[in-house]
Amino acid sequence: MSRPNRDAGRPPRPDGGTVAAPGPEEPASSLRTYLAGLEAVGELNRIETPVSWNLEASAITMLANDRDDRVPVFESVTESEIPARLVGDPYRGPRNRPWARPARALGLPPDLDGEEYYERVIDRLRRPIEPTIVDDETAPCKAVIRRGSDADLFALPWPYIHAADGGRYSNLHTMVAPDPDSTWTDWSSHRAMIQDGDRASVLLLAGEQTPNLFYYRYERREEPMPVAIAVGVEPAAQFTASMWIPTGSDEAAFAGGLKGEPIELVECTTNDLKVPASAELVIEGQILPGERLDEGPFGDYFGYMHGPRRSMPVLEVEAVTHREQPLIPFCVEGSGVGYSQNTSSTTEVACVGPDATLGLRAAGYDVERCVPWRFTPRTVYVVSTDVPRPGYLHELANFIFTTWGMLHVDFFVFVDPDVDPLSTREVLEALALYADPEEDFHQFGAEAMPKVPLNIYQTPEEKGDAETGTSKSKTAKAYIDATAGTDAAARDGARSAPDEQLRECAREILSGAGVDLSTADLAGGPNGDVDSASGGTER
Repeated sequence: MSRPNRDAGRPPRPDGGTVAAPGPEEPASSLRTYLAGLEAVGELNRIETPVSWNLEASAITMLANDRDDRVPVFESVTESEIPARLVGDPYRGPRNRPWARPARALGLPPDLDGEEYYERVIDRLRRPIEPTIVDDETAPCKAVIRRGSDADLFALPWPYIHAADGGRYSNLHTMVAPDPDSTWTDWSSHRAMIQDGDRASVLLLAGEQTPNLFYYRYERREEPMPVAIAVGVEPAAQFTASMWIPTGSDEAAFAGGLKGEPIELVECTTNDLKVPASAELVIEGQILPGERLDEGPFGDYFGYMHGPRRSMPVLEVEAVTHREQPLIPFCVEGSGVGYSQNTSSTTEVACVGPDATLGLRAAGYDVERCVPWRFTPRTVYVVSTDVPRPGYLHELANFIFTTWGMLHVDFFVFVDPDVDPLSTREVLEALALYADPEEDFHQFGAEAMPKVPLNIYQTPEEKGDAETGTSKSKTAKAYIDATAGTDAAARDGARSAPDEQLRECAREILSGAGVDLSTADLAGGPNGDVDSASGGTER
């Protein structure tokens, strides 16, 4: 069943629809309007030459990530039965200001410094806005409805991202799943490996919210879990799926708060789940109890292939609904390690960080900011905080590792509140000056603490339970105390800024060397690090 394109009345695009860029400080209402906004400022690269979903699209995207180049949109994808387009790492931010594109997506000024951006996002998250419900006739994601044999996953150009991957993936989407014992519905992001036309294996690691619903409620009752995978939702909905929203909270309302206006939801065709109406494509189905299919290996966020292949739960597809010529976004995981950025690493810094900061403050901890280490997403976080009493940092680490579902984060570095956790220079300075290797490095937890099995430093045996992916081996979780403690005078002296004469001399030297000073922060402050001057510029 097909209906006319929902974007009529706006400037034409190659798909025959129309998309206009958001106005100044206006949040993007869909992936398409966000991309139009990037195009308006010269940050989008529409590639008309036919490109294959088989490694080509991901290779071009990884090159763009590495060069800090424009976001690629592949307008013509070969070997795709359904006309669809691919978008490589749409939310990847420039390396010296990773929050700039998410800020633009949320209608915030893209030139905010890191501290200002965090506080603006935190302020929005404090004020959730309830979603609105729309009907099928006005929901863009219901333009085409395919059921039964027409709902063929292989009719769409899911990308083969890395040469050693176990298959083709959807890895940038919002998964919607309900709690069977309440009205709560969880939004999350769990990658899905396409197995055939109507099945996918989904990476569900116990310890996270949606996997816990499946393993400990649905599967124990031998009941299928209804799910919907919404691909290409509006930015605020995509960002929220990655955040640490507390269990039982209305994630659609948090997405509305993040956006600054209500998210529109529409009911699925085959179940009563509600998904963002802005989605490009929605896969409806159920995850079956007691059934498993291989998943992986996959080139993961650590920058390496994780393995071996393991058995994961099976999603059985019941329907696929989508826009005309849908956009399928994907993330090239692994390119966000080192000096590059991708959607995953950017989202951690720009969205998960402010949410984590708000969560720690709400729990009563005097935290200035909780920030992912910029180039190792979901692995290392830096927390700038006061230390009001002995034992405070251990108490804070205990809260983080045992109260929140922080399965992916292994290491925390605690620094003083006047250290900018977004500044690599300042954090390394604090580590060098104040972290005593004998006294300030703490391994945390016991053998029973859950451990993500995607890391590369544990053997397959150490990674533990292949059914749920939860390790029972000794945890690697640790924290480092890089605070100055009572040595405030030494701390302040070590971080004293150079005087203006020295700064001016540095500017003259850099300018003479051809460095664009608009991208350089000579003080290593909230706009970035001194070494960011050698990186690419925001396009």
